[in-house]
Order: sequence, then C-alpha cells, then structure tokens
Amino acid sequence: MPAVKSNRPVNLSMGQVLDVNLKSPVAIASILHRLSGVIVFLLVPVLLWILDKSLSSPEGFAQVQAIFDSFIVRFIVWVFVAGLIYHFIAGVKHLLADMGVAEELQSGRIAATISLILSAIGIIAAFVWIVL
Repeated sequence: MPAVKSNRPVNLSMGQVLDVNLKSPVAIASILHRLSGVIVFLLVPVLLWILDKSLSSPEGFAQVQAIFDSFIVRFIVWVFVAGLIYHFIAGVKHLLADMGVAEELQSGRIAATISLILSAIGIIAAFVWIVL
C-alpha cells in the first residue's frame, strides 16, 4: 500500500453506478429528464410529418386518421406526449431550483419526488386518453 494517497479517478462498473444512483429520487429525476429530452427530440420529426400530412389536404387528413387506427402509432404518440409531460414538469422543477426554491438536499429530494409523482399521474392520464 502506497504511503501517499492517490487522487487518480476510480473506474466504476455500470452496476456500481446504477446501484448508487437508483436509490436517490434526485438522480432518477435527473436521468429521466435527460432521457425524456432525447425522446422528445427524436420524435419531433415524426409528429411534424404527421401534422404536415394532416394539414396538406382533406385526403391527407383522412390518411392520418387511418394511420391513427393503428395501436403502434397511438403508442408512439403517447411516448412523445409522456416524454413531453415529464420533461416539462422536471424542467419547471429545475427552473424553480435555479431561482433558489428547493435547492437544498432534503427539499431537492422532496421536489424530485413530487415531480416524479405529478409526471406519473399525467403520463397515466395521457395513456388513457391516447392509447385506450
């Protein structure tokens, strides 16, 4: 064992990283906020295409109506809306933290838990509205 403490970085396995981070609502909220941003970013072109098609002509609108009879299309739209709901709620939480609200450790945990609960309620409501 060396006499001097090494400040070199330690490489952790993904299992160790997840084991630590999945116990914290703040870490979960942060990871999901990033994931929801990626989902929204990737699905915006698909929904813009659907919007463009539906506004192009009455025939295009009828085609979009026919497309929405498919469970897969409704599910993709729900994934987009779910990502948007979560990203919005977590974004508001981050903006409030930037203004000094709930930026301490315990209040940050409470705010993250509240944002997760509100998002879950909104996402379930969107599932019932869009998919079912």
